[in-house]
Amino acid sequence: MPTTRPTPRPGSTALPGRSPRNAVLFLLPAAILLLALVVYPLVFSLVRSFFDQTGTEFVGVRNYVDTFTDDRTLTAFRNNVIWVVVAPAAVTCLGLVFAVLSERIRWATAFRLVLFMPMAISLFASGVIFRLVYEEDPDQGIVNAAAVGVHDVFDSPSPYPGARPRENTGFAAGDEGFATADRYAPGDVVTVPLVGFPAKDLPDTASAVAPPQARPGELRGVAWLDVSAGGVTGTPDRAERSLPGLTVEALDPSGQVAGRTMTGDDGQFAFAGLAQGEYTVRLVEQNFALPFRGLTWLGPSLITPVIISSWIWIMTGFAITFIAAGLAAIPRDALEAARVDGATEWQVFRKVTVPLLAPVLLVVFVTLVINVLKIFELVFVIAPGSVQEEANVLALQMWQVSFGAGGDQGAGSALAVLLFLLVAPAMLFNIRRFRREQT
Repeated sequence: MPTTRPTPRPGSTALPGRSPRNAVLFLLPAAILLLALVVYPLVFSLVRSFFDQTGTEFVGVRNYVDTFTDDRTLTAFRNNVIWVVVAPAAVTCLGLVFAVLSERIRWATAFRLVLFMPMAISLFASGVIFRLVYEEDPDQGIVNAAAVGVHDVFDSPSPYPGARPRENTGFAAGDEGFATADRYAPGDVVTVPLVGFPAKDLPDTASAVAPPQARPGELRGVAWLDVSAGGVTGTPDRAERSLPGLTVEALDPSGQVAGRTMTGDDGQFAFAGLAQGEYTVRLVEQNFALPFRGLTWLGPSLITPVIISSWIWIMTGFAITFIAAGLAAIPRDALEAARVDGATEWQVFRKVTVPLLAPVLLVVFVTLVINVLKIFELVFVIAPGSVQEEANVLALQMWQVSFGAGGDQGAGSALAVLLFLLVAPAMLFNIRRFRREQT
């Protein structure tokens, strides 16, 4: 027996169960929270931005004028522009590539889960992790540790970094190493006492040092670590050890290299076959060059790219999740029809997959832009205090101005209003797009 729908009372247009009064009662708690946590702070910040630091004197738009003439704020605005141009596009592209490729592999869900895991970590904790990852000391920072390892494969480190000849022993520093002030002829003996190198780091082949015997026709010498307690300075002692592997050159009076040799395990070296004359003995600079220690990632020139890279690592999982959901909704018939018509996989991706995913990609991109404009924690944690000004962004600048030393909440409120005006268009675009999709 068919059921009859109750009719409204005479004079009433509302259907049963759809009373506006009941709807207001359910919406009232949310409306109160919205007014207290969103609308009131927004209106208060707007009003406060027209007052001075104390909040008692009306200054009009002076805070806004000061904002656009402050070098720190202009730097923060420039960095925000770099963030908006680079970061959302990079994350969206990576998310698209990974989402498409992961469809073709087994364990695709596990792969996406691994890439999404950084989203489960707070931005503050992620900042601490990346602060350690990009630490300049290779013993702590994994990036510089890898860079040093790769560098040393192609360019061997110097054998005695930081070592130098002992003072007042006849050596002078030059552009290409340490050279003797005096000249020597074949048959002479040159002593090379070095300091500034830890004895514990000497190679295992280093042996007890002994002065070489002069030989006619040969310019000979010995190099050793002159650090023994109680020994005679500048003279080899039995308690001291040699410096094997040093590169030594003999220079003729015109400065040209007449001979090159290396010290043996006993620290001795010899130039045979030199023409009669006088020569300068030089220890080449490569013997003592400090080892490659990587790059200063957290310095003023690289700090912004470093922070952007960490944000990309965190947010790529977010993009993959949304784009993968969009891929699942694409009709497979369209892809197969393109392949049947002879399209290559690249053509299918470029002319079918991407156009069909365009609405999803646009939503992901705009959402990331909103997120980027509000970036705060990563910059605050990763950038050291000495370079934080170079990495500054508007949200961090607002916090520093409002609550830093001599906090000026009038100027901080002006920055908050400007930041809201930057975020609002992207937010409204997303809202309109969601409504359009629903209708």
